[in-house]
Amino acid sequence: MIKFRSVAVIIFLVLTMVPIFSEANSHSMFNSAESFLGGYRVQVATLPEFPQIGETSQILFRVTDVDFEEVDRFTLGARFFYHEQQIDTIYPKSYEGGHIEMDYIWKNSGNHIVRVDLYDMEGSSGVLTYTFNMGTQNPFGYIFIISIAIGALVLGVVVTYIYFPEKLKFKFRS
Repeated sequence: MIKFRSVAVIIFLVLTMVPIFSEANSHSMFNSAESFLGGYRVQVATLPEFPQIGETSQILFRVTDVDFEEVDRFTLGARFFYHEQQIDTIYPKSYEGGHIEMDYIWKNSGNHIVRVDLYDMEGSSGVLTYTFNMGTQNPFGYIFIISIAIGALVLGVVVTYIYFPEKLKFKFRS
């Protein structure tokens, strides 16, 4: 019975590791978002996912068209709001390529509104403004890590109980 159970568990584990789909994508980061407006898509993310107050982090911007092709040249600016007050600005600047990485230091803990402005985009009149929510020092990150650790511990206990029931009974009887 134990050998059959062991073989069944091993087969289950092997089958779950075999990719079912031919394409794999990484998870989207917690502090990331994307928005479509005026025929363009803007993606925003932070690295690390939960920036720390007073420490340098990166803000990642990506601008693509409706076919998800990166835009070659564009002018981008950003405004940062905290409690409905503008606290910082990245002044408009022309960029080559659709991917930008900027260093940024967050000064306040909590939720921020980031408004990204695209200027003079082909096929649109005026400024395209994309609005995103970004957070700093979120306690959810710690809760998430603790939840994963508890899940791993529970899995270890279950596997130990399945594979070594005789040894557990032997130790308890002595």
